[in-house]
Amino acid sequence: MAHAKSTDPNIFILPDLGEGVHEAELISWKVSEGDTVEEHQILAEMETDKALVEVPSPRAGTIKTLHGSAGEILNVGNPLVTYVGGGGGGNGKPIQQGVRTHEMDAQEHAAEVVSEEREDAGTVVGAMGGDLGGVSAKDGKALATPAVRRLARDMGIDINAVIGSGMGGRVLAKDVKGFTGGGAPAARGGEGSQQSRAAPAASFAGGLEAPPSKSSAPAPGQQAQFAPGADTTRIPFRGVRRTIANRLRESVNNAVHFTVMDEADVTALDSLRRQLAAASGERVSFLPFVCSAVARVLTGQFGALNATVEGEGTDEMAILQHRAVHMGIATDTDTGLMVPVLRDCDKLGVLEIGRQVGAIAGAARSRSIPREQLMGSTFTISNVGSYAGRFATPVINAPEVGILAVGRNREGMVVKDGWFRSGKLMPLSLACDHRVVDGATAALALAEIVRLLQDPNQLLTPARG
Repeated sequence: MAHAKSTDPNIFILPDLGEGVHEAELISWKVSEGDTVEEHQILAEMETDKALVEVPSPRAGTIKTLHGSAGEILNVGNPLVTYVGGGGGGNGKPIQQGVRTHEMDAQEHAAEVVSEEREDAGTVVGAMGGDLGGVSAKDGKALATPAVRRLARDMGIDINAVIGSGMGGRVLAKDVKGFTGGGAPAARGGEGSQQSRAAPAASFAGGLEAPPSKSSAPAPGQQAQFAPGADTTRIPFRGVRRTIANRLRESVNNAVHFTVMDEADVTALDSLRRQLAAASGERVSFLPFVCSAVARVLTGQFGALNATVEGEGTDEMAILQHRAVHMGIATDTDTGLMVPVLRDCDKLGVLEIGRQVGAIAGAARSRSIPREQLMGSTFTISNVGSYAGRFATPVINAPEVGILAVGRNREGMVVKDGWFRSGKLMPLSLACDHRVVDGATAALALAEIVRLLQDPNQLLTPARG
């Protein structure tokens, strides 16, 4: 992450919040004009198109002016906060700007648990100097990272009452999760940590297996807040929702969509995944097998679908066909659809695909995923059947040229060699850009995906070494 500087030591400008981010919506101020703040105290919460961002104070001092109101779009490089002159960092030196995102908290959390039990995962965008990105503590206060402090706040737990099991008494995430009021830290490798690892994968892939619970269902879009007596309310297109709208419009305007549909008899696959789950001790859904089948098709004779369009609408427009399969996994979140990327999917076995899908989908929902992991996909799978529905006409995730929608499994009659039997059917809808992919190519590619899902043993190993 680039750092911005102000030549006036009393003016803190909105820093660069990540590659390609030029503006952010001010969600709320955490301080007021006239407040005296400490260094690193959170000033404001902001939202970019992909991340929730907490902006900390670069110095101690008194707030003179807050530039902007909640709901306002602020530009990077413009003043955010003006301090009263002569305080804290007023030494004539430019203020080194800093910003804390949930991505950074996820990285701190990941670094913490990697040394303990690798309970969660995350990464960081950029780096920060000093102790701003590290563990912080004051006299009489718990030693903990900001990520763990946020977890404690979200759970309604006084972190200072939690006994830390980390080095030097550091409070870990598992200590907070296992806190019962008596300060006892969570047991190592206990059931709670196993559930923590399994939850993201279960919530994402549940639709390929069983109906989701009410608690795991996605929010039906942005929830409206009506003024007393009002029949309508205005919801601006902002943040993730605005990005979704722009990209879908771009895809529909440019790509020539067509969709082919079929069903796969996944009765044998259902039996295989249950055997694999029993042998591995892990929860195994259908989705990793679908990813494996698609990866094989894209690295085989249907590589035309593993492509992106470059230079859209220009004289330099070209088709970029890719060797590696970077699979986009469409994921419902409270703020809208996001597409985290499973890189080199063609080099992963089904168990590793399942683990990584759970991790990236969970990170997308928690808004802790780094921007880099939301870019660079070459093909997308949309698990529309997670909640309801059989077939779909999915919109291509531009600049890709293909997307596969997976519907809800159903029991149905299957005919084979003149015999009828009951089986489990998986609906599949493959949408392609007709400018790049011919109809026959798409139909044959879908037929090969169906064939692989109906003969699933070969899907256990990576598609490409």
